Amino acid sequence: MTLRSKQGTHRGEAGAAHRAAAGKPGRVMLVGGALVLALLAGCSSTPVAPQPSVRPAAPSSPVSGPYIALDHESQTQEMVLFALGLLDTGYRFGGRNPDAGLDCSGMVAYIVENISSSRLPHNAAQIADRTRPIDVSELRPGDLVFFNTMKRRHSHMGIYIGDGRFVHAPNSRGRVRVERLDNRYFAQRIDGARTLLARN
Repeated sequence: MTLRSKQGTHRGEAGAAHRAAAGKPGRVMLVGGALVLALLAGCSSTPVAPQPSVRPAAPSSPVSGPYIALDHESQTQEMVLFALGLLDTGYRFGGRNPDAGLDCSGMVAYIVENISSSRLPHNAAQIADRTRPIDVSELRPGDLVFFNTMKRRHSHMGIYIGDGRFVHAPNSRGRVRVERLDNRYFAQRIDGARTLLARN
């Protein structure tokens, strides 16, 4: 199957997948009032015990460049469509192929590699260091959003799709899905934003 036909398939699936996911809140489990952080081991190697009081770490200084960037600005729209086409894909730690399963950074790397000539590291923190930082208030569809879910910076990530929502591969008990940035769990753990667009 050619890249163009694969993209067409993802675009065709995106509408149905998006309608199925729209409006469904994230399924963050509460146990005795504590959030189960071990379920969000997305891009980390070792789950940790629940820590409901975790606050986002201050963003560290990323590399000064050159940053990885998409070939064309229009590819941010393709990223959103591609991400929506992957909704309900199973999770697999270290996975970067939807047939076998994806983790959070594997999902982002897979999408970027399929729509551009760029290749991203398969690690959320390394992706954050190789992409241009922006303020969270500047997020546009196709940008990347990062979270501190494991008591360390940029341990989880997703693709912002607009209207305060992002797509991510959450954990071994979940599938690729849409969440809201103002979700109580994610709102207190947001750890920065990045763009794959070159500076204007």
